Amino acid sequence: MKQPDPYGPAESADPPGPDLGADGPDMNEVVGRDDILLLTLDTLRHDIAVELAAAGRLPNLARHLPGGRWEKRHAPGSFTYASHQAMFAGFLPTPAAPGPHPRLFAARFAGSETTAGRTFVFDTPDLVSGLAAAGHRTVCIGGVGFFNKQGALGGVLPGLFQESHWEPEFGVASPVSFEAQVERAEKVIAGLPHEQRLFLFVNASALHQPNWFHLPGATREAGDSRETHAAALEYIDRHLPRLFTAVSSRRRCFAVVCSDHGTAYGDDGYTGHRIGHEAVWTVPYAHFFLEPSA
Repeated sequence: MKQPDPYGPAESADPPGPDLGADGPDMNEVVGRDDILLLTLDTLRHDIAVELAAAGRLPNLARHLPGGRWEKRHAPGSFTYASHQAMFAGFLPTPAAPGPHPRLFAARFAGSETTAGRTFVFDTPDLVSGLAAAGHRTVCIGGVGFFNKQGALGGVLPGLFQESHWEPEFGVASPVSFEAQVERAEKVIAGLPHEQRLFLFVNASALHQPNWFHLPGATREAGDSRETHAAALEYIDRHLPRLFTAVSSRRRCFAVVCSDHGTAYGDDGYTGHRIGHEAVWTVPYAHFFLEPSA
């Protein structure tokens, strides 16, 4: 008997997620008025994200998801570097349904079919410098190796930002990576002048292998699994309130929370990512406003 597809049909039966239709945000009003957060949950699988939200295991994040649900999207790349290069060019994960789908951000490009009236169009080479030109302080708090600035390649993505941070404690081998990243975000935000608009990018590394240490009782010898991946997402959820409180402490914040790509744990014999498997290309996505906390 054919087993059900854990990622859902190609054209998802889920209700459509938020877009830039008549009731969607006008990013030309958001940019320069609100603070902006882009949080990428590195390697997060769509199916596990959906399962945990439905089971009530992501209480802090689920309360902000539109309708309490993730939107099913397709990643712009199959590994961190490629996907973030695309996202920093304005190509966030694409809704997993027939398009075209107007984008939140887009470089000025003749003939673009996904640039609409509510799209923030920038004239710089990338979104980060485009937001800087619009008056936002651009800050990167890195996670996985492509943000560690320990070599030429690890400096490319952080180099797009006016300010970038990475410490070994933020990296994939740290059991306290996300709480350390949140602590740094709190310090950065506390040091900004109140009138300064912010674009904060956080690459959460906790889900990336190795993640076995997030599940009590798991061992290095047994390695990572869907269960340890899920435990890492629950770990992130426990510390999200501090991040959301910080980014909305000065004014309203527009938040994009998504995966850059998924990862395989033995699916059809595959392990890892940078491969063309459904577990890698299908990702969870949400965007929403965080209202000022005070």
